[in-house]
Amino acid sequence: MRLNGEISYLRNEGENENDSVALISLPPPPPPPTLQKLVVGYALTSKKVKSFLQPKLEGLAKTKGIVFVAIDQSQPLVDQGPFDIVLHKLTGKEWQQILQDYWEKHPEVTVLDPPAAIQHLYNRQSMLQDVANLNLSDCYGKVGTPRQLVITKDPSSIPDAVSKARLTLPLVAKPLVVDGSAKSHELSLAYDEFSLSKLDPPLVLQEFVNHGGVLFKVYIVGEAIKVVRRFSLPDVSKRELLNNTGVFRFPRVSCAAASADDADLDPSIAELPPRPLLEKLARELRLRLGLRLFNIDIIREHGTRDRFYVIDINYFPGKFALIFCQDFSCQTCRDMPSYSKMPGYEHIFTDFLLSVVQSKFKRRLSGN
Repeated sequence: MRLNGEISYLRNEGENENDSVALISLPPPPPPPTLQKLVVGYALTSKKVKSFLQPKLEGLAKTKGIVFVAIDQSQPLVDQGPFDIVLHKLTGKEWQQILQDYWEKHPEVTVLDPPAAIQHLYNRQSMLQDVANLNLSDCYGKVGTPRQLVITKDPSSIPDAVSKARLTLPLVAKPLVVDGSAKSHELSLAYDEFSLSKLDPPLVLQEFVNHGGVLFKVYIVGEAIKVVRRFSLPDVSKRELLNNTGVFRFPRVSCAAASADDADLDPSIAELPPRPLLEKLARELRLRLGLRLFNIDIIREHGTRDRFYVIDINYFPGKFALIFCQDFSCQTCRDMPSYSKMPGYEHIFTDFLLSVVQSKFKRRLSGN
């Protein structure tokens, strides 16, 4: 009997030639389909690569068919790839234009996230506008933003501008532009009207809301949410407001060293915002901002249970890996043990990457 799909005829002894039985030999079955790779090109700073692209994430990603490929910034982006997803966090108009040109030529590639949407968060004048427009209020609470005023020049005009806007002291001063530098995250607290002229525009002035010295950082990865507590600026009493003058400057307040997750706090201060409220807020902001990787800084007005304010929004913050990391042998986590207690980072992020591509595939099918 011959193989390779040919026909062979068998005939037993005593059988006539017409009684031959035709047997068909089928070709061997094809090998099982190989796991299709999901290629994620990344353009990140060296510091971001170190904090985000940890070995445990890459290892789990590999088992799910996800491969991370560094984008060579010295070479044209259009000559690299092919990529299914481009993950980036670089600043500068040149990079934004490169990415925009690439996206126009390769619309099938998912860019996390669109440069224009990210740019929206780099200006504190526009950063919180979507939250203010949302005016979220339901049975779980109300979410708003502190009243604020933008000052672009002439420090001597600040006291008069504050008076006309009827802002209430003390005021938090923040740089208008967020460029990723430590300076752009520095805060100043102004106690009296006359010291306002000592501030350095361009900046945003926000009314300070007493919040028990604790803020909540809400990390959003697609539809996944993680919430952690951080120490913040302490409350300012009426007596302190009367007795203090001048401008007090602070470094970045909600840093890793200021974890409040294990602190012995008043339950009314430590209680996390209601989960349904956060999910609704995250869902609305994903749509309005056009972003899928960001975090929100929220405070609860001291003395209330359901009055919340969003005071800052950051794109793809550097602490993502640490917030979700569950590798207790990780040196970074050993240095900051509160982060290592937040499980599931690798699974959450890899599942998110897969869901991005799957949702796009479903949209294509529905379109056809």
